[in-house]
This record gives sequence, C-alpha cells and structure tokens, in this order.
Amino acid sequence: MSDLVFDDVTVRYGTARRPFTAVDGVSLVVPEGQVVGLVGESGSGKSTLARAAVGLAPVHSGSILLDGRPLPRTGRERPLQMVFQDPFSSLDPRMTIGESITEALPRGLARAERRAEVARLLALVHLDPDAARTLPGRLSGGQRQRVALARALAGRPEVVIADEITSALDVSIQGAVLNLVRELQRELGLSMLFISHNLAVVRYVASHVAVMYQGRIVEQGPVSEVLVDPRHDYTRELLAAVPGARGTTPVRAGAPGTPGTPAALAKPRSTS
Repeated sequence: MSDLVFDDVTVRYGTARRPFTAVDGVSLVVPEGQVVGLVGESGSGKSTLARAAVGLAPVHSGSILLDGRPLPRTGRERPLQMVFQDPFSSLDPRMTIGESITEALPRGLARAERRAEVARLLALVHLDPDAARTLPGRLSGGQRQRVALARALAGRPEVVIADEITSALDVSIQGAVLNLVRELQRELGLSMLFISHNLAVVRYVASHVAVMYQGRIVEQGPVSEVLVDPRHDYTRELLAAVPGARGTTPVRAGAPGTPGTPAALAKPRSTS
C-alpha cells in the first residue's frame, strides 16, 4: 500500500477557445491504509477527479502519483480500482458473477486457483460462493454492489475509489454496505477515496474528509475537526443539511468565504 497523491490537478473539457474547467488545481492525499471522504454537491467535480485517477478523464495539468510514481494508464493489473455508483450498469448482464470477478483477477492463476479466489472474494463481501454461477439480474442492488467491491479487490489494488456507492441503494441496504466498507478497511488495511454527497455517510466510514465546491477543495482535515468545527461557509451549509446536525447555520452558496476567497482554507489543518 502507498499514499495516493493528487498534486495541483486540473481537468478541462471543451476547446482552447471555450474551455470548461471541471477540476481546478486540486491537491489531496489519500494516506496508506486510510479512508478519505470527498464530499460536495452534484457537479462539484468529485467524480471527475476520481475518473482522472483511473484514466477515464483527461488531466490538463498537475500530477497523480502513487508511492511517488505516476500511475500507469494502461494494463490489466492497475494499482487503482474504482467502484461506481450504479451496481447494475457496472456489471455485464451477460456474464455470471464468477466470470466478472475472474476477469479482474491477476494473470497466471490456474483454473482451480481462480475458482478458489472467486469463492474467497465472495465470502469476503458476505455473499455465498454459489453466487458465482448467478447473473447480475438475479441479485438485489445491495448484492450487486458487494460483487462490485469484490471485483475491485480481485485486482489486488493499492487504492480503491468508491464513487457514491450507496446513493443508488435503498436506505435499509445502505447501512449494511457501509458496515462492509468499514470491515474491509479494518481487515485488509484498505486505502480508499470514498466519494459522497452525504456528510453523515462520510462521518461513519472516513478518518479524513475533503470538501469540494466548483472544482476546488475548499476545506480538508480530520473528520473530527472539519465536521465538528468547519471553517468554510460551504462546509457549514452541507452540515446544516444533515438531519440532526448541531452548531451549523445554513448559508447560501456564493456567500463570502466560498471558493476563490481565503486560499488557506484549501490546505490541510494542522493535527498538532
């Protein structure tokens, strides 16, 4: 495992004459063995940053490093794996669960080793190994998301990026998936960038949090600090939207203190 480092990353779309900046100079570290939450409303650039990390979005400037080295953009065995929001569309409906997971396994395993590894991964995410013979359409949304997690782990990644993995699930199922994430992190020492618009979810699974607004990180630090004593108006606005949140006052986006004002708010807090 190694630190995943986003160093002044910018992602732009469009043309030179009419560019659109989706991610604007983001610097962020996912430390080895930690879960870092990335929060913000829809359109803030969270998913674009994640897609840039796995090579699905163009990096205009800056760098994304793992253990101090640029990430490979090609190859089957990549050190980053991503779990997407919709567990149904991320699985091929024509392939069995076992086939989908096997496709992500490292090369060179014998047939019996592949079967054993698929069974182990399914058990790891609390699914019956017999599910390997099942098509995705016969599973529930929560079961499919567990399969997606198993497939991400099949590649033995150094970091997993989870992009809104509970938002498409029923509320009754979300808690079980979040408990699984915590369990995997504890047992495997998993490094994860956990993306969500829900601060309550991030509070539950992450040790650190970064708040993203209009393509920029406006505040970041330990969950115990940022979500208890936020410094940025936008963070306070997000907290005010959480049922039962205390000590927060709703503000309107664009108020003084939003991105483009105190640059220091985009830096990690001191832990001393």
